Amino acid sequence: MNNTIEQAIEMIQAGEVAEALTLLNETAASADADTKIDICQIFIELGNHDLAKNLLENMLLTDDNNSEAKLLLADIMIDDEQDESAIELLNEVEENDTNYLQALVQLADLYQAQGLFEVAEQKLLAAKTIAPEEPIIDFALGELLFSSGEYHKSTIYYEKLKRTTDEFAGVNIASRLAEAYALNGEFEESLEYYQTIESDDPETLFRYGFLAFKSERYEIAIQIWEQLLEKELEYPSVYLYLTKAYEEEGLLDEAYQTANQGVDMDPFNKEMWFHAGRITLKSGDNQKAFEMVKKAISLDNEYQEALLFLVESYKKQEMFAEITELLTAEVDIEQLDGIFGWELAKAYYEEEAYKQALNAYQNAYNKMKGDIDFLKNYGYFLVEEGRIHSAIEVFEAYLSIDPSDFDIGQYVERLKEQSDDTLF
Repeated sequence: MNNTIEQAIEMIQAGEVAEALTLLNETAASADADTKIDICQIFIELGNHDLAKNLLENMLLTDDNNSEAKLLLADIMIDDEQDESAIELLNEVEENDTNYLQALVQLADLYQAQGLFEVAEQKLLAAKTIAPEEPIIDFALGELLFSSGEYHKSTIYYEKLKRTTDEFAGVNIASRLAEAYALNGEFEESLEYYQTIESDDPETLFRYGFLAFKSERYEIAIQIWEQLLEKELEYPSVYLYLTKAYEEEGLLDEAYQTANQGVDMDPFNKEMWFHAGRITLKSGDNQKAFEMVKKAISLDNEYQEALLFLVESYKKQEMFAEITELLTAEVDIEQLDGIFGWELAKAYYEEEAYKQALNAYQNAYNKMKGDIDFLKNYGYFLVEEGRIHSAIEVFEAYLSIDPSDFDIGQYVERLKEQSDDTLF
């Protein structure tokens, strides 16, 4: 019978596929179970699931306990997206069957694909009681727990696997351990594993550097990311973090160069433009720095971190007209936090544009009425403007939040007396 299968294989290799299928079908009619399984595997390899499925189903009609046929048929069902039928079939394999272990592993894969992680874990743990030293089960448990976010539990199985192999099923185990520990917030353990990985893969190098960065090991991050850029210059994600790492190490020239390379590499990255502007300002080129930060804001008019930085930078240079221009012409201040309305009011005040300042203060009040610093500043402004009644209301709102401010309390009393005197 095996000679017939060998003959069919030779025919397939010679391109006589149809003739080989006919021969195999004829042979299967009177073949024993093992030969039928071999023939089914040939059908499957040729992509002819229908022939394999028919043969396996006929086998199970006469031998319902043939677990090997069930495993093969389940594989076909999975390929044909009939997962429920495959699960039902695999659950028929009994515990005392030699193929029970494989059935459990296949069931775990199916349940995992359906998002039933706990059921999948139960199947794999059952398999582990049968074969506690089987590497594929440790690997499957590690992968399952990793994919379901149980990173610490996954390391238990990866650690065991690592003692016997560096790679399994094409997966670098040290890399998995490094990532699992990192995702669990155990950065030092992760870093130890990353340091054992010899890889030129850009993604691995980026993650290694990022972990070092998060662990405040900036010198390692710089070394790894410089290595990455030697191999993969067009890797936009690295420039922002490398800029920050250089800055943390006080290497401002390197930070400046990297930031400028970053905006060239990724011109639509608002964070890159913002940090390039920050570094450029430190280098003393104020005008270029301001333009870079404004570029970041043009990419996102609600980028409040960049807006606040630019406002503070303008204030240090006493560029109050630029603040009012920024907060009126270049962004929609209504969409921003109240602090920007306050900054606009203060800028108008410095420009002696008191009417506009009053309007800005009034608009900011709705968002800032719970901020005592704002209320105090607004109150004093109203006093300067001669709006004593309004000032008293604002100061009383302030005192409702901070009643312990004795000085403001006395000041309000004097304002009330002054207000009463004006009535006579």
